[in-house]
Amino acid sequence: MLEYYFKQLGPIPSFLKPYLFCPSLLRLQDVGYFCGMDYASKEIYPFKEVITRFDHSLTTALNVWRLTSDERMTLAGLFHDISTPCFSHVIDYMNEDFERQESTEAYTEQVLFRDSVLKNLLSQDGITLEEVSDFKRYPIVDNDRPKACADRIDGIILTGGVWSKQIDEELISQIISDLRIYQNEEKEEEIGFQSLKIAKQVLEISNQIDVLCHSSEDNYMMQLLASITKEAITSSMISYSDLYKYNEKELFQLLKTEGNSTIQSLLCEFQTKKKEEIPTTEIPKVKVRALNPLVGGHRLLDTK
Repeated sequence: MLEYYFKQLGPIPSFLKPYLFCPSLLRLQDVGYFCGMDYASKEIYPFKEVITRFDHSLTTALNVWRLTSDERMTLAGLFHDISTPCFSHVIDYMNEDFERQESTEAYTEQVLFRDSVLKNLLSQDGITLEEVSDFKRYPIVDNDRPKACADRIDGIILTGGVWSKQIDEELISQIISDLRIYQNEEKEEEIGFQSLKIAKQVLEISNQIDVLCHSSEDNYMMQLLASITKEAITSSMISYSDLYKYNEKELFQLLKTEGNSTIQSLLCEFQTKKKEEIPTTEIPKVKVRALNPLVGGHRLLDTK
């Protein structure tokens, strides 16, 4: 699925290629898109393809470039997830940031500032670090829900293809071809759809993804891995900063071989849990993945 998706987005623009070798970005090649669940029970997460935060960063950037041809905006899209630690949003769970799931974004500028390769490239291209690190200044890259943006559309495509399995290659092509930029009711640029049919399909997929992310299974497994990580930090096995030092394979191996008895027990549960064993417990107020995109410049759903 991912290989086909890359082909549909077109070639990587020449200006972008050197940035793909920045150390801060290369780290994301070993950070999974699905928050460490690639290592979880296959009965609960039967993923057939591994997607990384690097993949998501690049496809988001290519979507931005395809729609805007704006270098600064494209780079902001490329580096928007640069502060993602191992296990991604599991760490937001550990930080008790269930609803917004943005607790790790505070480190974005700090991570980028330490990347000398990136700073040299930006200097050569006459771009400031702030123009790249503050990705929320670009609504095409990141926008408040329920508006659409490149990050959100890309997430729907990746998650719909690998997890909910509602998106095939034909629909990927249709979605990409249908995207346009419109001026919304607040007079800002926003990604939307030309076709009502495609917009409704994407909304349906987004709603199903929201159901999965609010399921007892997903919340239990996310909190279980958060508990494992917290125990590793509390017991001084690792530090919080190690979540940016190790890649996920290294960290899982470390937890399995050197973790205390509590960690070993929780890891065994994490990797072997069956759906029928998931207890019915109160689910925290998890981020709602609401979507109400523009269709031809007008909101799909009447909010009045």
